[in-house]
Amino acid sequence: MALAIGNWSALNAMPGMDEAEFARWAELLERRTGVVVPPARKPFLVTAVRGRMRETGHTRFDDYYRDLHKMPEGAIEWTTLVDRLTVHETHFFRHQPSFDLIANEWLPRVAQSGSQTALHAWSVGCSTGEEAFTLAMVLDKHVSAIRDARIYFGVTATDVSHPALAVGRGALYPRSKLNEIPAEYRERYVDELDADSFSIRESLRKRVGFAQFNLLDVARAPLKRLDLIFCQNVLIYFARDRRRELLDSLAGLLKPGGMLVLGAGEVISFAHPQLSRVPHRQALAFLRNR
Repeated sequence: MALAIGNWSALNAMPGMDEAEFARWAELLERRTGVVVPPARKPFLVTAVRGRMRETGHTRFDDYYRDLHKMPEGAIEWTTLVDRLTVHETHFFRHQPSFDLIANEWLPRVAQSGSQTALHAWSVGCSTGEEAFTLAMVLDKHVSAIRDARIYFGVTATDVSHPALAVGRGALYPRSKLNEIPAEYRERYVDELDADSFSIRESLRKRVGFAQFNLLDVARAPLKRLDLIFCQNVLIYFARDRRRELLDSLAGLLKPGGMLVLGAGEVISFAHPQLSRVPHRQALAFLRNR
């Protein structure tokens, strides 16, 4: 999740956003989503807000801000604006070392324990679904390859954006993304529809459930005793103290032996009494102590 960069040159005639106005909008975004907008990103926020203002017929930032607080129409408009303020840039198999860690080290250990009959994974900030389906592909392929392993798995995929989630539920992607998926996975999990698009096969789609969720509410998350939490390229948009709070809450949702996978370099010097760092040179992950 990142701040959007639009091209709305036609909006230059609208009033500018002074520092006080920017501070008010930045505070609103952080309070409602947790995303921090530093002063250097002011042009991105202004561009996105202006773009939506043009569509709604607003010409003043303060008028639009006020209308966002009207209920219930303001809540509906806020959902649309948040989608404009975030860019859903994601890829299949975005960080291969993390998926290799899951497939080659964590899954065999889980299967060897003999105590698992079901695995529940959570893709946090799943955007348009590429990450969640990658997780499902990796789990399905490697669980089925483990001899005598009778393990069922499911992936819960969440994001703050309803439009992004709709794309994930549809599981339909432009053909330009096809090469992101290794050939061995394409053969098992992809249906090439035409020259422009492909879809994820129904058998895998059934393993992934999409739901709207704001990570700020993680302390009240309905998900409990998770085996795997995959949270990459999400925490970097939160303030440092907020990141620690979120990580503590995520740690509390893991089962003993469960693993939390973060983006490499996303957090520095993180430690938790219930977690142990996984020794890996290219991936950042923690195991819940038994």
